[in-house]
Amino acid sequence: MLALYCGDDRQVVLKDLTPPVPGPGEVLIRVTLAGICGTDLQILQGYHDFQGVLGHEFVGVVAGPDDSSWLGKRVVGEINVSCGTCDLCRSGMPRHCRKRQVIGIKDRDGAFASYLTLPVSNLLAVPPQVEDEAAVFTEPLAAALAAVDAVRPPLDSPVLVVGDGRLGLLIAWGLALSEAQVHLVGHHAEHLVLAEPYGVTTFLEKDLPARDYELVVEASGAPAGLDLALDRVRPRGTVIVKSTYADDYPLDTARLVVPEVRLVGSRCGPFGPALRLLARGLINHRALIDRRFPLSQGVEALEYARQSGVLKVLLDCR
Repeated sequence: MLALYCGDDRQVVLKDLTPPVPGPGEVLIRVTLAGICGTDLQILQGYHDFQGVLGHEFVGVVAGPDDSSWLGKRVVGEINVSCGTCDLCRSGMPRHCRKRQVIGIKDRDGAFASYLTLPVSNLLAVPPQVEDEAAVFTEPLAAALAAVDAVRPPLDSPVLVVGDGRLGLLIAWGLALSEAQVHLVGHHAEHLVLAEPYGVTTFLEKDLPARDYELVVEASGAPAGLDLALDRVRPRGTVIVKSTYADDYPLDTARLVVPEVRLVGSRCGPFGPALRLLARGLINHRALIDRRFPLSQGVEALEYARQSGVLKVLLDCR
């Protein structure tokens, strides 16, 4: 099978690999579409020291084993593979399992390939009305909804979302659908306009008014975005951090201690609600698709996705 493989030198090559064999309680998934995420690009800069097949956003069809009740079903899959037996799993936090694997990110091959394997417990069936190009957004939309759930948004004052890329737009849309007042700041006027139909007030960074916010969500993917978030959060406010950086971030703790600011990390989110929003047609996924490449051009797709201002790049893995 074809696969985009990241070596220990952080170089990505297209390889012909033997298809994976599902273990006990697992299925084989034939990948239809996969999405390139900012985390994938950070891995190429050294994040998590990952070696293997990249990719964690996908939709596919269960192709085996032959006796699986999931055979032939269209699915998406939770990206964290947990042991189920450690103290964190037993306490209801399997996404933080002490032995967890994360497809395409940590200790497990991912979705930039013709096939991948996942436990049945990770699978969610895709509703018939959700097309593949929408279903591939399930994981990033779920991550966006996690930011909505992390701290209850204030109803009497706006929330600031920093970053007008793929994730920032999904977060702004999700917050707006939860009836929060949302301000979105970024660098690309053509991206900001995509949030306005949801009732989001948008600003280019140079035009952001002088004010502070009780809640700021940082989703820029760049350390400068966290700087802006910390500058704009009010005393005793909260900054939710969604970005992952390969490089270290030099945090001056006085920026937290003196104004008594809470810094909250937010990673994965609920797939079920994300699929329901997609099924109801409430997410304008088509507006986020910048370009689609065949898997055979995966190296070129990653290079294209690295360019400033590019939104979602999809890989057709069929």
